[in-house]
Amino acid sequence: MWPTMTTPNAAVRRVRKRLPYPLDVMLTCVRWYVACPLSLRHLEEMMLERAVSVDHSTVHRWAIKLLPVIEKAFGPRKREVGKSWRMDETYIKVKGEWKYLYRAVEEAGNTIDFLFRAKRDKTAAQRYFEKAIAPNGAPETVTIDKSGANLAGLHIINLEREAPIKIRQTKCLNNVVGQDQRAIKTVK
Repeated sequence: MWPTMTTPNAAVRRVRKRLPYPLDVMLTCVRWYVACPLSLRHLEEMMLERAVSVDHSTVHRWAIKLLPVIEKAFGPRKREVGKSWRMDETYIKVKGEWKYLYRAVEEAGNTIDFLFRAKRDKTAAQRYFEKAIAPNGAPETVTIDKSGANLAGLHIINLEREAPIKIRQTKCLNNVVGQDQRAIKTVK
């Protein structure tokens, strides 16, 4: 579960000062909300079963306030990703609008990074690769589907690099990403 935070950093202390609930309750709710396909109302019911009365809108506020703090605290401790990435994009509905979700996974199936964009084009693909490479380092190989936009975005990235990233275009090797996206497309 969550590591114990006996000496929380300044950002956690500021958030905790404004929120009257125990930190472990807040972190548990936020973790379940992010990691599991649960709605806020399901979390409200689950916490009530554990004798903790919390409104679903309160859990939502906790997520908004705590997730940036958690990302900042644990980001530097993120484990290294593999050097072979499988990247794909899919479309999902976010707040009633269709958006493209760019994602990449490593050989083990762990998500490397993601990005929401309104369009599926060369600029969006380039922006995704820049965002994913910055904290994780450049991969040796990227496997993509037959999307011309992703190929063009990678070519732009390779123009700026001394050692280019090897690009493989094949649909069947991207099944790892495609299968992983089924869980994302399920409605909460």
